[in-house]
Amino acid sequence: MTTETNSVLNTVKEAFAPVTEAFTKLQNLEVPEAAREFVKKQAETAKVRAADIHAGSEKVTAAIETAVAGSVSEVAKISRNIQQALFQDTEAFFAGIDKLASAKSLSEAAQIQSDMVRARGEVLVSRAKATTEYLGKLVTDGAKTAQDNFSKVYSKTA
Repeated sequence: MTTETNSVLNTVKEAFAPVTEAFTKLQNLEVPEAAREFVKKQAETAKVRAADIHAGSEKVTAAIETAVAGSVSEVAKISRNIQQALFQDTEAFFAGIDKLASAKSLSEAAQIQSDMVRARGEVLVSRAKATTEYLGKLVTDGAKTAQDNFSKVYSKTA
């Protein structure tokens, strides 16, 4: 049985001898200089592109931070303006009540009431105009900021 096993083993070795020889030669095969340079060049290009992608993602993050910070600042400003308007309205209301309380006749009270309504109307018109101008400026500035941020982010790819 040992002879038969050795015989089978020798037959398998002989059958695979060309494959074994090819692997041996492959291990000692010298890679041409041009192929090595090509691989090095491609690796360097990949590193540069990875760095560009990283820099681009940093720019996108910075653009988002700028936009969010600007938005938070504007929201705070709007909130303060609303609070100020409510305070002014409250002051005007109590001042009006004080004036009405000081009226000595019904006609004087009517005149005070009429003046208060007209003054409040003028304030509302003034606020509406200021709000429209402010929102227009805010939209324009926001669009400009977004355009600037995107041009910074995509300037490398163009």
